[in-house]
Amino acid sequence: MVYTLPGVRLPTAPSVYKSNRSSFHGDRSDTGLSLLLSNHRFSGKIFYGRPSYDSKSTSFVVAASENVPVPSSQSNYPSSSSEQLEAAGMASEDPQVFQNDDSPVAHADSIMDDENSLEPMSGLSEDGKANSADISKESGRVRQRSIPSPGAGQKIFEIDPFLSSYREHLDYRYGHYKKMREAINKSEGGLEVFSRGYEKFGFIRSATGITYREWAPGAKSAALIGDFNNWNPNADIMTRNEFGVWEVFLPNNVDGSPPIPHGSQVKIRMGTPSGIKDSIPAWIKFSTQAPGEIPFNGIYYDPPEEDKYVFQHPRPKKPKSLRIYEAHVGMSSTEPVINSYANFRDDVLPRIKKLGYNAVQIMAIQEHSYYASFGYHVTNFFAPSSRCGTPDDLKSLIDRAHELGLIVLMDIVHSHASNNTLDGLNMFDGTDTLYFHSGSRGYHWMWDSRLFNYGHWEVLRFLLSNARWWLDEYKFDGFRFDGVTSMMYTHHGLQVAFTGNYNEYFGGLATDVDAVVYLMLVNDVIHELFPEAVAIGEDVSGMPTFCVPVRDGGVGFDYRLHMAVADKWIELLRKRDEDWKMGDIVHTLTNRRWSEKCVAYAESHDQALVGDKTLAFWLMDKDMYDFMALDSPSTSLIDRGIALHKMIRLITMGLGGDGYLNFMGNEFGHPEWIDFPRADQNLPDGKFVPGNKNSFDKCRRRFDLGDAEYLRYHGLQEFDQAMHHIEETYGFMTSEHQYISRKDECDRVIIFERGNLVFVFNFHWTNSYSDYRVGCLKPGKYRVILDSDDALFGGFSRIDHKADYFTSEGYYDNRPRSFTVHAPSRTAVVYRLVEDQVKPVVG
Repeated sequence: MVYTLPGVRLPTAPSVYKSNRSSFHGDRSDTGLSLLLSNHRFSGKIFYGRPSYDSKSTSFVVAASENVPVPSSQSNYPSSSSEQLEAAGMASEDPQVFQNDDSPVAHADSIMDDENSLEPMSGLSEDGKANSADISKESGRVRQRSIPSPGAGQKIFEIDPFLSSYREHLDYRYGHYKKMREAINKSEGGLEVFSRGYEKFGFIRSATGITYREWAPGAKSAALIGDFNNWNPNADIMTRNEFGVWEVFLPNNVDGSPPIPHGSQVKIRMGTPSGIKDSIPAWIKFSTQAPGEIPFNGIYYDPPEEDKYVFQHPRPKKPKSLRIYEAHVGMSSTEPVINSYANFRDDVLPRIKKLGYNAVQIMAIQEHSYYASFGYHVTNFFAPSSRCGTPDDLKSLIDRAHELGLIVLMDIVHSHASNNTLDGLNMFDGTDTLYFHSGSRGYHWMWDSRLFNYGHWEVLRFLLSNARWWLDEYKFDGFRFDGVTSMMYTHHGLQVAFTGNYNEYFGGLATDVDAVVYLMLVNDVIHELFPEAVAIGEDVSGMPTFCVPVRDGGVGFDYRLHMAVADKWIELLRKRDEDWKMGDIVHTLTNRRWSEKCVAYAESHDQALVGDKTLAFWLMDKDMYDFMALDSPSTSLIDRGIALHKMIRLITMGLGGDGYLNFMGNEFGHPEWIDFPRADQNLPDGKFVPGNKNSFDKCRRRFDLGDAEYLRYHGLQEFDQAMHHIEETYGFMTSEHQYISRKDECDRVIIFERGNLVFVFNFHWTNSYSDYRVGCLKPGKYRVILDSDDALFGGFSRIDHKADYFTSEGYYDNRPRSFTVHAPSRTAVVYRLVEDQVKPVVG
């Protein structure tokens, strides 16, 4: 999570959309086409390196007269899902660580057709090649899947017997989850149907016209307005049902063309308790900001079939070892501009593949009016950010990533929403309780944002459908859920120091059970409908059961972000080398729950923001400006920084978890920080916050530095690539064999085994060791496969790569065998057991 100051929205990339609100007269016709269409911005089918051809996908058809009641009413909202269920009559304390030794909504059955036969999810034809028609049928195949009934939820007590002392809380939590599943089955026809809310709400195209629905029980009147009807609030008046759902049907034009042209600007005008309010539809699929305007506008995005992007490549299989490249499309250019999806696709994705990562995690996808929020103040949850291009451009990016064998994860924000009342969900219908808790419980004082009411039926529909939308429509392969700690606790993790005591998770009223149950439900949707999908949670608390399957009583994530690791490195870099403790480093890297997987990182986007420093900047500071050229003298600060930068990253990957993450540019020690364009701000409390003259200079990535062979950055980038290569080959992050044999505070040496590899780290600032004995498990011959001191990586070539290291029998460091090595100061060397042939790890 990134913390940003509230204030004036910053300038964004120019848009071609132009508002036409001067006239409230005239009939609906195609004369209302926006400038967007006249400029042909969306014309032409989009393929990545493929000729155009017609899509075989079938449009959804929904009866125009379909009513959408919801199981809640305007007059009496239950404050939690518990109350809703009642109204419906339905009723040792230390964690284990790394071993050191309503009525149902209509189902719209008419949308089903005979293309939805059960077929493999791979999208491959019999000859093993991708078939675009098969890929386009994936949604139909997913729709045929059923989400199994909840299990007993008792296995967590076998996994961790200490949880038995908190059985009452955990049984209550799982019981509440089961009741929600039962209620959804009874009222909605199941979680699979419930998670397709985008087929009921928002704009629904049918053979005879367009139906628009919106849940806004606080509104007294509603009308659909836009340039298609000259913004006339009397042209398309909506009607309200007893559940607060507003609806209007717009028949096709006489010539059969759609009543709302593709690219039209749209909003809903509501009479609310606080006055007339124009809002962007909550389920809008695209929104843009016109040049010179502050508010965004909703865009009716429905290009002709021949212009829609058609996916060509199947999803890659879920990697066994997850190596994530965290990226922000907008700031991924080497130039001081907002980059596009197309440029990221063509320029950055091949770079990620070449470096050896197997996953790209993309930030700031959901539309956010405030660019400097890093995408975390979401205004339009179903719309991809228009700053970088169109929805079809994003699909093309994801398809290209799949072609390269990269899975694509989305940094999804369901922990809070923007406080923006012009463009987002806040005060959508004039009330502050529509999607959020009321009062202080619905406001995050540190983030200046609104907090969802996860106990409300329609909030569940909205968020569950949102997660499925990105997986289904855009073919994302999973999510990194932001701010999960804030969701799971009523105190949001603020001013709380988690110690691992189970009372902090399950004692008292600190846990928001509604939020935890939502996370269980969304993981059901993700994993049961998309079995190869990956779910990562950003949780700093270390809540037990977080990465245990839902059926076993857990929350259901695949991975937890190991957030303490990056904080530890920053803490150490504030100290002298002499004050680093080897045991402290090892403890932080391995202090995670047994059997619950973690993604470790030395630094993410958080450490790169203005106000903080990247690892490279902590290590080398201002010397980076003058001494990074190979043809100029180095300094002791540069030599130390380059050596430790490599060691920190390798030991984090080697000991920190089952997956690894890096923020773009940090693989080569990107200089300076990230600073989004900002204007000067005068805060309500009278404080003045200077801006940066809306500069994009530090809101970009200088990939050219890492590519320049005459700069020391290049050696760091080469080391990062080599590090990923050996992980791909040997799969050490997920190896079952892992043993730490040495944490020597005097020598400043750490030695551990993972699989058939032996890692030797010498953190001493001056001492090098000859004939240093290294304990190991397996007998035989060992050779160097990675050496941070290699000249290729900016080192001093003090290790002989041609040498063979033979083991001798006899216990050393509690290992049955050992061999001796040369361990120069500030180096990390990986040795492998020589076998007949080494094959890359599959998956």
